[in-house]
Amino acid sequence: MEDFVYLDHAATSWPKPPEVAAAMMSALQSGANAGRGNYSLAMGSGRVLVRTRSVLAGLFGVSNAQDIAFTHNTTMSLNMAIRGTLKAGDHVISTMTEHNSVRRPLEYLRKTLGIKVDYLKVDHEGQLDLQELENTFQPNTKMVICNHSSNLLGSILPIGDIGDIVKSQGAVFLVDAAQSAGSIDIDVKKMNIDLLAFPGHKGLLGPQGTGGLYISPELDLEPLMYGGTGSQSENSDQPSVRPDRYEAGTQNTVGIAGLLAGVQKVQSLGTKVIHEREWVLTQRLMEGLFNIPGIRILGPSLGALRTGIVSFVVDGEESANIAHRLDRDYKIAVRAGMHCTPLAHKAVDTLESGAVRASVGVDTTEHNISRMLAAMDELYGNARSR
Repeated sequence: MEDFVYLDHAATSWPKPPEVAAAMMSALQSGANAGRGNYSLAMGSGRVLVRTRSVLAGLFGVSNAQDIAFTHNTTMSLNMAIRGTLKAGDHVISTMTEHNSVRRPLEYLRKTLGIKVDYLKVDHEGQLDLQELENTFQPNTKMVICNHSSNLLGSILPIGDIGDIVKSQGAVFLVDAAQSAGSIDIDVKKMNIDLLAFPGHKGLLGPQGTGGLYISPELDLEPLMYGGTGSQSENSDQPSVRPDRYEAGTQNTVGIAGLLAGVQKVQSLGTKVIHEREWVLTQRLMEGLFNIPGIRILGPSLGALRTGIVSFVVDGEESANIAHRLDRDYKIAVRAGMHCTPLAHKAVDTLESGAVRASVGVDTTEHNISRMLAAMDELYGNARSR
């Protein structure tokens, strides 16, 4: 795979650091179930969970690591937060750039519980009107949900400013950090974040099947799952103690061990360094694409703040066809289509065409970007100039 150019880090980071695979193999060989025994192997597995929780707490400014529950992915985290908080008659404010992992649970609760939902419009660069946000609050507004960065546009929302508004209104603030965890600094206290949903397998460089949810100590979510936790087994009710209350069943200790190694890699590099490196690469990619006739780049303009995502459309070309040709003829992996965020496509007028998304990561190189630009120029630049 040495000749392959991977530009789909917004879906999952790849390749994983060697330390991740080594940590997973070590955890797999111990073979014990964390929290299900007092013998040394089980306690060793338990320490992996404790250490990972502690490292994540430090990364996100969480005071008590027990307020972080492990999940399988951001989708599970968002479902835990949304379905564990909202009740019949509640009002929710969200945005048009949300992933279906937010929209679908909300629409399900709209149909089954009768909750009310407002999706705030964004401009073509993916930014909200904060005054419109303030004006949308109602007496029964229970929750505000927004992504930190759009998985289509790469835009970055002012989470701190939004958090201040939400706190002043007495609502719960849920942030989807699927595209920002690991590359943008996040502090749940300074940003007034009550619930933070994050993946382990993207910017945190861990394996797929890992993620987490920070839950403010002031909240008591209804658990998404009930079952064995290895604690308070004599009670028929789910334990009240954290994180057990939200972690029924056997944990993915092997995956969490890999996540620990991934987060430690992120910490060794530094989120600011990672973000700067990715931003420089996106600017280079955008500059090159701007020189090819018929290409429209979505999201923040050249020079503006964004995450490592560059989505674009080519006049008269289907996004799926572009991605297929890049893969088949040039060994370049990008993502095409709706990206599970149809409202964002509607906001930027690409609902009919979809878009091609190229996304960079910590291991993306200048050479990778040059390969992508050369391929696009050969496919659509030279061909259109003749």
